[in-house]
Amino acid sequence: MGEKKYLIVVDMQKDFIDGSLGTPEAQAIVPGVAAYIRARKAAGYTVIATLDTHEENYLDTAEGKKLPVRHCIRGTAGWALNPEIRGALEDSRLLEKPTFGSVRLPEIIKEETDSDDRLTIELLGLCTDICVVSNTLLLKAHFPEADVRVKADLCAGVTPEKHRAALETMASCQIDLI
Repeated sequence: MGEKKYLIVVDMQKDFIDGSLGTPEAQAIVPGVAAYIRARKAAGYTVIATLDTHEENYLDTAEGKKLPVRHCIRGTAGWALNPEIRGALEDSRLLEKPTFGSVRLPEIIKEETDSDDRLTIELLGLCTDICVVSNTLLLKAHFPEADVRVKADLCAGVTPEKHRAALETMASCQIDLI
């Protein structure tokens, strides 16, 4: 029985930090996220960063009709990872996702782990109330025995109130907030 540890860095992209959907709270967590990535890499965690990825037709999609703000359009400056985060990630795996939660993320972890491995999965990033909560609940559903945790102070929501509500939802679903 081995041990596998993952850090999932969710959507630390320009548009969510200081671009079209940016917030002061998102800007404030950048240095801490970069430091935490480096610390977890040094502690042997496998780091995977997700990239919210939309195409030019975003406003015509179901998501775009409900959130009519162009963001994270593939190849644009807003789609890029924040430079400080990109530097901390170095050669970590990047995973594009076309919507809130990545169905590929649990598949990757399943491919890389044995059924008897002790599994720890930590998540942080943006936005707590949309993509962080979606990916966290997907992972908990796929790995109910895993230690799934969210680094609450290194997440930011669309608003502080939505951030707190998402944390409360995750705690109700047996996600540890660290």
